Amino acid sequence: MIAVVCPGQGSQKPGFLQPWLEDSESKAHFQRLSEAVELDLISYGTEADEETIKDTAIAQPLIVAAGIVAGRALQRTSGFDMSSAIFAGHSVGEITAAALTNVLSEEDAMRFIRVRATGMAEAAAQAPSGMAAVLGGTEDEVRQHIADAGLTAANSNGGGQIVAAGSLENLREFAANPPARARVIPLKVAGAFHTEFMSDAVQPLQEFAQGLSTADPVATLLSNYDGQPVASGEEMLESLMQQVTRPVRWDLCMATLLEREVAGLIELPPAGTLVGLAKRGMKGVPGTAINAPEDVAAAQSLLNA
Repeated sequence: MIAVVCPGQGSQKPGFLQPWLEDSESKAHFQRLSEAVELDLISYGTEADEETIKDTAIAQPLIVAAGIVAGRALQRTSGFDMSSAIFAGHSVGEITAAALTNVLSEEDAMRFIRVRATGMAEAAAQAPSGMAAVLGGTEDEVRQHIADAGLTAANSNGGGQIVAAGSLENLREFAANPPARARVIPLKVAGAFHTEFMSDAVQPLQEFAQGLSTADPVATLLSNYDGQPVASGEEMLESLMQQVTRPVRWDLCMATLLEREVAGLIELPPAGTLVGLAKRGMKGVPGTAINAPEDVAAAQSLLNA
């Protein structure tokens, strides 16, 4: 079994959509998704600078659209049977995974992410907050140090990496007094995602979700909540709403992938982060990052291995 993984916010880079526009089907696909989300994703993904696409309201739709387009391109050009894979997404990547497993239609997934991204951007603007990666240290000690600093362990990424989130003041004090044998690296994000700082973004999502139709996933789909497969489309949609303020347990997702003895990992664009985490947390499992149409060939060789 192959794992298809979808990255979260912070993985985007200026111009990262450019290679996909050389493929006419992919370009047309981006245009359809742009219409659904009412944003010029092609312009943002090819011409905008780093600061512009750092904006949560833009970054999240860009990332989801890129993953959907690349996933469908992989399916189209390689004949890859999506139902035979196991899917997981990190944070906003869960919406990508939900679309590729048909829990949500692509258009509804884009509309959902527009509401999510706008709500999270507005919540982030209400108070100065952020996130910082904590590398190394003993896990229990790191978690206690984070809690003692008035912060939240918002992302547990495995391989000795936990992301702390909270007020900028608390993050500065935390960085000045890091856990033993650990490094603290501030992240370029707009707010303390997956914490109570994002609580105001939940109600708009709940209201929007009332008009959505879901389907059960056509492939195994893991949840960030506990790393376990979701049972239904309704369960996944509920999890996606709660995920806004709930920590991401990517370490548990990787643990499940190891338990399922996946033969390899394919990361959809903007790719690299999750393959990197797998090198530490899933040692020995080969991974391929898809960032351009030509990368699909490398992914196909993994599928045929």
